[in-house]
Amino acid sequence: MSEQKIALVTGANKGIGYEIAAGLGALGWMVGMGARDQERREAAVAKLRAAGVDAFSVPLDVTDDASVTEAARLIGERGGRLDVLVNNAGTTGNAPQMPTTVDVETVRAAVETNVIGVIRVTNAMLPLLRRSASPRIVNMSSSVGSLTLQTTPGAEVGPISAAYSPSKTFLNAVTVQYAKELRDTDILINAGCPGYCATDLNGFRGVRTPAQGAAIAIQLATLPDDGPTGHFFDDAGEVAW
Repeated sequence: MSEQKIALVTGANKGIGYEIAAGLGALGWMVGMGARDQERREAAVAKLRAAGVDAFSVPLDVTDDASVTEAARLIGERGGRLDVLVNNAGTTGNAPQMPTTVDVETVRAAVETNVIGVIRVTNAMLPLLRRSASPRIVNMSSSVGSLTLQTTPGAEVGPISAAYSPSKTFLNAVTVQYAKELRDTDILINAGCPGYCATDLNGFRGVRTPAQGAAIAIQLATLPDDGPTGHFFDDAGEVAW
């Protein structure tokens, strides 16, 4: 097998996902660009290749079993293993999200992508990750998923949200459970918060750039073998669950 590290980034055709892929590629890694939109995905791959990154296209819909299975097969054919999985694909869901009036389909859609999609992709990629000498899984979460911050008076945790915020709380909880199950393996799995970045998910209202948001994912993807697992981090350090 090649000694070049191999990563898969979901939702990699734009925003934070693209910058995560660019950052890992700049380290000399081969990067699978996972995304549903073929035109945007191919354009992102071409852009990274033009910049010298060893990027390749991975058609991937995290909500579709067949798509995820095919993505795992494609990556396996590329290098026989996967060193890093970054579960970045996500959705905020439709607004408004007041709990007393929210459309339950909005909640369902957020959980399907932000939680079930992560489980689906992670489990499909685990056989490839187990072949890596230093496998890492990074789940892109958000500080709005922290129950500690949500219940801290005066904490800035965004608007009331019955779909997006709870889906990230759910993702955080799932991350902990994976870490517990995988604690006797070499796989390190952590959640990362990119901060409030200007992306199309928030109408580009964020105050951080996608590149700044990508930094925590790159940090967690390159943890040493004695690094933490089952924790939640942002640029300032560990975030309370």
